[in-house]
Amino acid sequence: MPRTEFKQLLDAGVHFGHLKRKWNPAMAPYIFMEKNGIHIIDLQKTIVKIDEAAEALKQISRSGRKILFVATKKQAKSIVAEKVTAINMPYVAERWPGGMLTNFPTIRKAVKKMSSIDKMMKDTAWDNLSKREKLQITRQRAKLEKVLGSIVDLTRLPAALFIVDVLKEKIAVREAQRLSIPIFAMVDTNSNPEGIDFIIPSNDDASQSIDLIISTMCEAIKDGLSDRKVEREKDETDEKPLALKKGGRKAVVKIIVEDDIEEIDEKEDELLDDTIADLLADDDLLDEEVIDEEIAE
Repeated sequence: MPRTEFKQLLDAGVHFGHLKRKWNPAMAPYIFMEKNGIHIIDLQKTIVKIDEAAEALKQISRSGRKILFVATKKQAKSIVAEKVTAINMPYVAERWPGGMLTNFPTIRKAVKKMSSIDKMMKDTAWDNLSKREKLQITRQRAKLEKVLGSIVDLTRLPAALFIVDVLKEKIAVREAQRLSIPIFAMVDTNSNPEGIDFIIPSNDDASQSIDLIISTMCEAIKDGLSDRKVEREKDETDEKPLALKKGGRKAVVKIIVEDDIEEIDEKEDELLDDTIADLLADDDLLDEEVIDEEIAE
């Protein structure tokens, strides 16, 4: 039984493609017809592709791996942020930081920098800083939060990417392809489907269309997470401490569950003076005249 119905897709405008002159010939298999100079997507094929993608995402989430959602276009930002946050998955909705996948260790350092600033703000050393220094560090923290705040929990490369509009997110697509990371994507008639592992032919411009597809994928991921939780609870129930009859001594069997999550060594060292200096050295963040005005206030 399909997760979405034909009428749902029709009402959301998933079938509307781009103008005929803007089409990509590689999308021909997924085009039903042309009407008034606009290509109409074959929704029967879209339903099949949605089911395939949803099932694959369910299996990935069931294994405990992360799926990274990428949607930086205006009409998709708020939808992705709301839906994906609810299932505790990482997403990029502001700007794709170049090298996010291919240079992942550097991105992790930037995320750790946020944590360092947070620790410093709670420390007594924060009170000893001048107003200008506090303002600079606070602004840097806000900038990092805007770009990287949604991927704080992404401690290792994602198991898959879900992309809205592969044409706009071409850098993310190239990085994922280079690292052989599976790509799930909403692909419109003006986009190239080559290199996309799970194609969902659909209108990637209408907010209703994006909402419907993202909601369906999130439900599939939610189901996978629920199945994983049930399986783990069952394993914990089945594996109980065993008692040895001789001498009444008990032997405890420890069950180790490998979650495929990279452990990050978080040392509780205090922020040193040179770290503060490093934070203040980010001269591309600040406008000195604006800072002077805020200090004067």
